[in-house]
Amino acid sequence: MNTPPTKSGPRYDEYIQSDKVRVIDETGENIGVMYTNEAIEQAAGVGLNLVEVSPNADPPVCKFLDVGKYRFEAQKKANLARKSQKTQDIKEVKMRPNIDTHDYDVKMRNVFKFIDNGDKVKLTLRFRGREMAHQELGMNLLKRVQDDTAEVAKVEAFPRLEGRQMLMVLSPK
Repeated sequence: MNTPPTKSGPRYDEYIQSDKVRVIDETGENIGVMYTNEAIEQAAGVGLNLVEVSPNADPPVCKFLDVGKYRFEAQKKANLARKSQKTQDIKEVKMRPNIDTHDYDVKMRNVFKFIDNGDKVKLTLRFRGREMAHQELGMNLLKRVQDDTAEVAKVEAFPRLEGRQMLMVLSPK
């Protein structure tokens, strides 16, 4: 125990600053309030460390723990939490305003696959040349996409024009 404890972590034997502490033994039973030195000696007698688990209590609560095992289990718990969390990616599907029926169906199949996986879908409609004069075609296409995906997705960002692109974001319901 040469390194001082982190700000968020528990304090060990020599870093406990209170004179008296409430002690809990290795089985979880409350031994009572005693002097810190006496508690450290009792913990050493059992072959464990005295760890401050609740520093804000009056008196602070300390427990007999095997620090190595405690750290290992805390790290294991953090890894499990990180593994089990689901990250939500943003998948992009690009279209043109004059897209053909079969191409539209293929793009929509991808949109449904992404939404079923729990990802958000960013639909990008790119206008080129004179297509900018017919922005209503793009708006109609995005409304069609919105209607087709109404059961499985909700519109998170409604269609908006940014330069030569019209964007819409869908997220799973």
